[in-house]
Amino acid sequence: MKKLIYLTLILLISLGIASCTNTNKNEDVNTKENKRQNESENKVSELRLESTDKNNIKTIYLAGGCFWGVEGYFSQIEGVVATDVGYANGKTGETSYRELKKTEHAETVKVDYDMSIVSLEELLLHYFRIIEPTSVNKQGNDRGIQYRTGVYYVYENDLEVIEKIFKYQENIHGKLAVEKEALKNFILAEDYHQDYLKNNPNGYCHINLNQAKEPLFIEDYKNKSDEELKKELDEISYAVLREKDTEIAGSSELNKEYRKGIYVDKITGEPLFASKDKFDAGCGWPSFSKPILSDKINYLEDDSYGMNRVEVRSNGGDNHLGHVFDDGPKEKGGLRYCINGAALVFIPYEEMKEKGYENYMIFCE
Repeated sequence: MKKLIYLTLILLISLGIASCTNTNKNEDVNTKENKRQNESENKVSELRLESTDKNNIKTIYLAGGCFWGVEGYFSQIEGVVATDVGYANGKTGETSYRELKKTEHAETVKVDYDMSIVSLEELLLHYFRIIEPTSVNKQGNDRGIQYRTGVYYVYENDLEVIEKIFKYQENIHGKLAVEKEALKNFILAEDYHQDYLKNNPNGYCHINLNQAKEPLFIEDYKNKSDEELKKELDEISYAVLREKDTEIAGSSELNKEYRKGIYVDKITGEPLFASKDKFDAGCGWPSFSKPILSDKINYLEDDSYGMNRVEVRSNGGDNHLGHVFDDGPKEKGGLRYCINGAALVFIPYEEMKEKGYENYMIFCE
């Protein structure tokens, strides 16, 4: 459902409507949102790439043992637009499945992803989730040099992110046995290996594919009753979060907040955005290029006031945050999440560990 709604998001924001506006408080919100979700699903095109800016597509190569399972896992991740399996970083420019021990290539998955939807940090956290990072030439029941683990990059500026995630994982696991190299070569595997588990659902897999749909970090964010919230929140915060109102442009102190840290849902505390994705859009509202994680935001059509817009809501609390448009910085993916400051609380980087947000510190570095 979420991928389908995201497609509609791309189609709608291409209309270029670029302002935050109040929605009608008197509408039956639940009924209308359910109707919009159904309408979104009906409108979706299967041709996702046609709705995606090609400049946003980046590539990373991941070796994690038998490539059937690695591909099956990453093909389900929000923002991954294509996967191919093949053989990487061996001694020769050609090889085949039967020659891997001789040519010393690693079974590898080429992952093409949309950087406006999912970050390299998020993809690498998924990668380390499904491998045994201290194991040498062994994953699951498979043994041999072709089953070694490795992250192979094609963009020099990716190395900084990769090293950051490796350091994070070393603090958890100790010394890693995962290669970290520039891509030297990549040979597509034979046709019968491509999308193997999709074509052979009962095929061997050493990875729990169901994990791809589970949150990276297990958290429990609960809303409070409207009666409690009316007592605890200021008037504008309640109106924004629970009644889909919009604060006056330039009225939030977070509009000019650029310290290192994260922005969380004011009601539930759910992490939503990171400081490194914040930019000055000149619109009077805090603006971000993407959510901190791809599963933190839900998208709904909003046709109020005679406009076609895309509303963004927090996933854990289902609270209104603002809207998303396509006039953001191209180098950051081209999206602008126009968010009400009244819906957010800023947590400075130096306070994140103390307040229970240690896992999210890497998204601010």
